[in-house]
Amino acid sequence: MESFDLEGYLAERRERVDRALDVFFPASSGLEKTVVEAARYSLFAGGKRLRPILCLAAAEVMGGTADDAMPAACALEMIHTYSLIHDDLPAMDNDDFRRGKPTNHKVYGEAVAILAGDTLLTEGFGLVADPNLGNNGNLPPEKRLQVIHILVKAAGYRGMIGGQVIDLEGETREMDFPTVKYMHIRKTGALISASLEIGGLLGGCEATDLQRLVRYGKHLGLAFQITDDLLDVEGDAVLMGKTPGSDVARNKKTYPALLGITLSREAAKEHVNQAVEALRTFDRRAEPLRAIARYLLERKS
Repeated sequence: MESFDLEGYLAERRERVDRALDVFFPASSGLEKTVVEAARYSLFAGGKRLRPILCLAAAEVMGGTADDAMPAACALEMIHTYSLIHDDLPAMDNDDFRRGKPTNHKVYGEAVAILAGDTLLTEGFGLVADPNLGNNGNLPPEKRLQVIHILVKAAGYRGMIGGQVIDLEGETREMDFPTVKYMHIRKTGALISASLEIGGLLGGCEATDLQRLVRYGKHLGLAFQITDDLLDVEGDAVLMGKTPGSDVARNKKTYPALLGITLSREAAKEHVNQAVEALRTFDRRAEPLRAIARYLLERKS
């Protein structure tokens, strides 16, 4: 069987998502242009576009099209980018660089960075809610509400924000392994799982298959965070676009900190295997998802 060209697939999808983001969130020349410019600075700073790509792939696995899921995919990227802008603030992780560029607050100041993040969060939900945008008009209102509900749960205190709070609190207290896993499932895994769930839903997924996609997303999210933790210990600053070692400096509770390097690698491999296994009943249209999972064990940035 011919091997899947993951590099080419990701490059084509990133370009497609970037074009859509530029249309859905254009530059502004009005009096509010500073905050739009700040939001676009981070939105187009060279991200992997993992979440929107997963969303598009999940829709296609179920027989839908990338166009069906594109507004929601872009919403996921905007919400993810908002979280990065806020994570980098002095009150949070106090990072100077993100993706090899100065962080948003280093360029625009803390106040504008906060507002830029707020803008992306708000506009992200607007992309999904607008019935006149992209293929949203083809969606029954109840399905659009389902997508919004999934996003709320994944991005709010039951998901990403809740995980971030646990992460911050962990800097000043001890944390056992189940709590660290719980934190990762929410901080990183929730939005990744939501990407699969939303894509599958927009592609016409049945309940059983949707559960399989969510299970894939849960294991993929954990594998992604574990490999991210490992990169902070072993990664190359040039490839990563930021200086490794920040987790140790801030007393972050990570898999390597609790389990060590070897067991963390084994845990990442096990979650990748579980992610791929969740797709066992799907046909060749799921090959991009399988390839993305396996790639996590090789990632350098």
